Amino acid sequence: MYEIKKQIYLDMTKNQKAALCNFLRALVKKSPELSSEEILDKFIDDERYYLEINASRFEFIADIIDDNQFLKDTELFIKECRKYYDYKKKQEPIIQAQKEFEKKKRKFLQEVKMSKEEPTKKQLYYYEKLCKKYNINGVKLTSKLQARDEIDKIITEHSKEKFLEE
Repeated sequence: MYEIKKQIYLDMTKNQKAALCNFLRALVKKSPELSSEEILDKFIDDERYYLEINASRFEFIADIIDDNQFLKDTELFIKECRKYYDYKKKQEPIIQAQKEFEKKKRKFLQEVKMSKEEPTKKQLYYYEKLCKKYNINGVKLTSKLQARDEIDKIITEHSKEKFLEE
């Protein structure tokens, strides 16, 4: 898409070209159900209407809206945008799988880090309180990971017991 941008609308200024291309790209993204030709027709019809009522966003295309080169460039850019968004849509499952993998990797690395760190005072205090509350002989906690897992195990066990009693 970026290579095509260099080849089209050669007679426009940089700002005019950028504004027009951004608008067309948004139009393509907003209308995935329409074909490239339908998007082009819709754009041309809308711009003619806005030019007639003197409310166009792109006054600079008033003289060239019916020019063959302008129509070719616009159609070429719309087709490239369509290809880009179709490709992006096809890549979505791969990107989601990659994000999921990265999430699991971060969680694993966090657990590795926790397994090497001493448990915090809060964890030790909370663990002792839980052991007293449920009359459990506690083990010596050696890492944050072990403390988290032991606390979670106690809470899970006793919440199941409470649930079964009710």
